[in-house]
Amino acid sequence: MSAAVDVALVWHMHQPDYRDPRSGRFRLPWVLLHAIKDYADMAAHLEARPAMRAVVNFVPVLLDQLDDYAAQFATRTFRDPLLAVLARPEGGAIDGEERAFLLAQCFAANHERMIAPFPAYAQLRELGRLAGQGDPAGYLADAFLDDLLVWYLLGWTGETVRRGSALVRALMAKGRGFTAGDRHALLDAIGAIVGGLAGRYRALEERGTIELSTSPAQHPIGPLLLDFACARDARPDLPLPRHARYPGGEERLDFHLDAAAASHRHRFGRSPDGVWPPEGAVSDAFVHALARRGVGWFASGSQVLDNSLARARIDAAAVDRLRGWRLPFAPATIAFFRDDRLSDLIGFEYRHWHSGDAVRHFVAELEARGRATANGRPPLVTIVVDGENAWEHYPYNGYWFLSELYEALATHPAIRPRTLREVVAEYESQRLRGADPAGVLPSLVAGSWVYGDLATWIGHADKNRAWDLLVDAKRACDDALAAGRLDAATRAAVHDQLGVCESSDWFWWFGDVHPAASVAAFDRLFRASLARVYALLGVAPPEALGQPVSAGSASATDHDAIMRSTRAAD
Repeated sequence: MSAAVDVALVWHMHQPDYRDPRSGRFRLPWVLLHAIKDYADMAAHLEARPAMRAVVNFVPVLLDQLDDYAAQFATRTFRDPLLAVLARPEGGAIDGEERAFLLAQCFAANHERMIAPFPAYAQLRELGRLAGQGDPAGYLADAFLDDLLVWYLLGWTGETVRRGSALVRALMAKGRGFTAGDRHALLDAIGAIVGGLAGRYRALEERGTIELSTSPAQHPIGPLLLDFACARDARPDLPLPRHARYPGGEERLDFHLDAAAASHRHRFGRSPDGVWPPEGAVSDAFVHALARRGVGWFASGSQVLDNSLARARIDAAAVDRLRGWRLPFAPATIAFFRDDRLSDLIGFEYRHWHSGDAVRHFVAELEARGRATANGRPPLVTIVVDGENAWEHYPYNGYWFLSELYEALATHPAIRPRTLREVVAEYESQRLRGADPAGVLPSLVAGSWVYGDLATWIGHADKNRAWDLLVDAKRACDDALAAGRLDAATRAAVHDQLGVCESSDWFWWFGDVHPAASVAAFDRLFRASLARVYALLGVAPPEALGQPVSAGSASATDHDAIMRSTRAAD
């Protein structure tokens, strides 16, 4: 029989705020699409296996947008252009802006897994290609666009949704010629999925299957809000922004943490015990902020542990790595470190494997970790994976892999799936008996799950330029607030909008490694979000805000569009 081993699976769910900062209109539909595919599927797999245990981490900005979508369905007032077209009455025309959006968006899916398996959808793709990019001559009729939109949404439905919905199966079988009645039926089905998600996850936690954790509200890189220079802990030569630090960063991190706790209590009926720091980015100062709030646990990447052990001159090969760790200045807050190899196998590699082979390999890896531990205590293997973006690369949205994985873990005689809340409670019980299983780290080398450093979000010229634009906006906020010329409602709106601008996602996309079209979209939305801050303040923005952060990521008319958006708030 295999040696015992504990495993904590942490699924991280996050999407940035895709809403236009002035109109509230969704510029990109990724929250909606992941809702009907990944959030629905992930809930269904856990609902089907009550004996399974996992942690599901929801970022509040994602939950806010899910609430926004639920309100759209309730009022039948759609701010997502996909839904607005889907809800059109019989005979309603598709205007030029909607046409351009559909043709640009509705082939944005994994071709091998989400388009090619459906001949009718694949044919639409080929017709769109033959008509030319964007259909400049307007050859494609509204009926074509209706079929395309319905198939786009069908392609993005989760496998458990397809198996459980007679409507989805009927529409897929019909294939083409979708009517207004078909569109409206699909609209209602999507609305029911989106509106029920938060309740499903709350019920899973109340049943004991999952622990729900949180992240700072708008997903900022907390260590960088507190100190740009911490990026040099792991990368001493990293170039930094022109500004030395983010002004008032401690108060801004407090804002995100407090908003996250309030959001969690409102939606799930209790305070969160744990925090997944955005991108696993941590520093000593960041952990101080968590400890002040009584956070029971947080997690990061294993390279952060390696760097921290090395700085403390602790031989990593001579210590028990597979457990939680305490920091002397925050002894009640346990740090867990991601098993990068196993996490990345799920996130990036097993998609290429037969599901049965992948699950057997994963279980064998866990068993090997159990056998390698000789201290009489089951090792804890912490797996942290993006819970939404991997599955479109798997056959059937990961249906067979997740089904077989959960079955294997829940029934294995020596593997015990755990929540981190359970692990922390067990550690505390053992500590009180004088046998604390946690290791001790003198301090943390600031870093993230990506290579153990922070260079994904700072250090490149474009990333640093974005930080400088954000610092300028924050200083303008500080000046306006100090002058006392903003009423209470405007002050609250300024704090919220500034939070949007502090998200990690903007800085992730800037640089040289992402597709130019994606960078351009985020560049424009980032600067529009900053422009909204200035509009709320009633002050003129810097001229630099009208220029792209990344060279070539804006059109010739982009400057005027961004600068117009800085007019005084309504």
